[in-house]
Amino acid sequence: MGKMLFLQSALFLASLHGIQTLKICSFNVRSFGKSKVAKEGVLDVLVKVISRCDLMLMMEIKDSRNKAFPMLMERLNNQGNGNEYEFVISKRLGRKAYKEQYAFIYRPKLLTVKRIYQYPDHHGDVFAREPYVVWFSSRYTTVRDFVIIPQHTAPHSAVSELNGLYDVYVEMKQRWRAKYFILMGDFNADCEYVRRKEWPSIRLRNDTNFIWLIGDDDDTTVKHSTHCAYDRIVLRGEKLVNAVIPNSANIFNFKEAYGMTEGQALNVSDHFPVEVDLQRSRSIFYFLRSLAGPKEATFLITMNGMRFWPSNRTSHSRHQQ
Repeated sequence: MGKMLFLQSALFLASLHGIQTLKICSFNVRSFGKSKVAKEGVLDVLVKVISRCDLMLMMEIKDSRNKAFPMLMERLNNQGNGNEYEFVISKRLGRKAYKEQYAFIYRPKLLTVKRIYQYPDHHGDVFAREPYVVWFSSRYTTVRDFVIIPQHTAPHSAVSELNGLYDVYVEMKQRWRAKYFILMGDFNADCEYVRRKEWPSIRLRNDTNFIWLIGDDDDTTVKHSTHCAYDRIVLRGEKLVNAVIPNSANIFNFKEAYGMTEGQALNVSDHFPVEVDLQRSRSIFYFLRSLAGPKEATFLITMNGMRFWPSNRTSHSRHQQ
């Protein structure tokens, strides 16, 4: 009986092989709609980009007839590799006629949605596209629950919207009693939209408990002629910060990865995705050890090429002015 449990546990572990980390991504897919998916090769590239991630925040969805996004999800879930995705999507947000949507595309085998809240922007119409806040849970990460506050700022009000995100954080912390937060998206947080002299007025930067993972000198734009760190990932919560895999905060240059020209890449977006990896939980190791003993559990994990011990802790720059 014990041996049977041991073998079942081994099979369970093997079924999880490859889920070394939880990859969280953010991507402004410029003007995503019917005309974009009609361009040759664009849908294929988007599927490849999203498939790298366990959780993808997708922004600038301008799919007013709800045709393009279902097409993307159908293509994503028909790759034949067993990796299925689900999604939650906001209503169409924006002032006057111009509207966009946020969407979170995620693997349901790894993540569940606990709660959703459409921020009402009751502080004087601060946001052009109010945050669509989602609380996720994963039993496979060291931090089991985290709230994501997404934002695509209007470029010329980026400073005020970034400052307003602090209020969103405070309200969501009080509303849900959550401990760990990820604020991410296309913040337009650089170049002509947020100048160096304006950073001191932004509370999200001045409070050193917020850890900015994408640096001011990074470039998240596709065009060779620009060099701007528009897209950012910001963390709040010490345990969450410590759960980040060292050097995993990254900008994914799909142009180079897929051998594209600049023109081909711009058909997909004028932004590159940003991403970060969270550590896997060690609970599976302890589960196996409880059944088979530490030596056997360690052997199984080693044979499967997996590690559940915390990586060397890394420091994340706290950009201060």
